[in-house]
Amino acid sequence: MHMVFYLRCFVLSILLALPARAECIPINEAQNHVGETRCVTGVVYRVERGNRGVHFLDFCEDYRVCPFTVVVFPSDLKNVGDIRQLKGKTVEIHGPVKQYDGRAEIVLAEARQLSGQAARIPAMPKTYDVENRGHASAGTFSRPKAQKTYKKRQPAKIPITVPTDEPE
Repeated sequence: MHMVFYLRCFVLSILLALPARAECIPINEAQNHVGETRCVTGVVYRVERGNRGVHFLDFCEDYRVCPFTVVVFPSDLKNVGDIRQLKGKTVEIHGPVKQYDGRAEIVLAEARQLSGQAARIPAMPKTYDVENRGHASAGTFSRPKAQKTYKKRQPAKIPITVPTDEPE
């Protein structure tokens, strides 16, 4: 009987020591937890594509004054899914909170970092091309552009006289 009691206490103490995934902090508190692995929650205002295919989840109308952002590198898009679907949804993102450019951020590298409404986003379309400014193309047909015609450059016509060595 005592053994069962001690076993339950032991299991309960282990469970209480583990960080709870459900305890998320709001985006305005993320700055206070830089260097910690946390869950941060907020509503995605916009999904923006930056330089070289890097994507950002913006949580404020003006991202420059927003206290928190989520970064997704192009090489991680296949592991995360179609993040464009997150606009307007409440996301819970788990990971190390870092500081970059004066604000807190989490790098989203895997789909398992997401929970809540964002837990099941579809995979990126196979035709999604990061190099093509983030637009997906299903291979639509378009007419070939008309060839421009250019006049061939002609050399200038100058009368050529060859001087002779004979005296006149």
